[in-house]
Amino acid sequence: MWSISELKEKGKTAFKGNYWKCVLVSLILVIITAGSAGGSSSSTSQQAQNAQQPMTEEQIAIIGAILVAACVFLVIWTIIKIFLLNPVEVGCHNFFKNNLFDQNVTLSEIKAAFGPNYKRSVGTIFLRDLFILLWMLLLIIPGIVKSYSYAMVPYLIIDEPELSATEIITRSREMMNGNKWRAFLLDLSFIGWILLTIITCGIVGIFWTNPYMYSTRAALYQELRKGSAEQ
Repeated sequence: MWSISELKEKGKTAFKGNYWKCVLVSLILVIITAGSAGGSSSSTSQQAQNAQQPMTEEQIAIIGAILVAACVFLVIWTIIKIFLLNPVEVGCHNFFKNNLFDQNVTLSEIKAAFGPNYKRSVGTIFLRDLFILLWMLLLIIPGIVKSYSYAMVPYLIIDEPELSATEIITRSREMMNGNKWRAFLLDLSFIGWILLTIITCGIVGIFWTNPYMYSTRAALYQELRKGSAEQ
């Protein structure tokens, strides 16, 4: 049975042994995972004014143009996310996994999902994100729980090339059975570093917290994989 302190020590050792590469790869991962969040909001005062006064044809044309531009941007971003960023995400997690045992691992690991595993990477991460989104639409808590169930998906894509997208997701769920709560506690153990990241406007996160957490999550994967192999 794995312990939080042991995993964090493994993650810290691997991260410190290849510091700058881990910082760069973690920054890429943060950009990928955070880039999907965003949007624009309209002014409530302007809405109130529009409710009192009928819009002119010029205003309607401007609003229509903004909506069209937003839709085009959303479509372009979705295409980039699915076909480019999803495989990069898989490669970044593969880097942290390999960095646990090889301090000479190179940044070329980021491209690991662009070979024979490309289609599986694109399809599997798309399905994972879709399933999490659907669960989030039901309730936030089930969505968070499912995100832990699917946490091992990016690693399995490379390590289990014979599995289909749905089989990889199922495999991740099986690995996380009985481990989701402890994995949550593992993440929660970084709360001090997360608070420091917020206080420093993300600086501590870039140079310590994020690569430390990604390295520790990779150590969790290795531990769960080893445990499942022994069963």
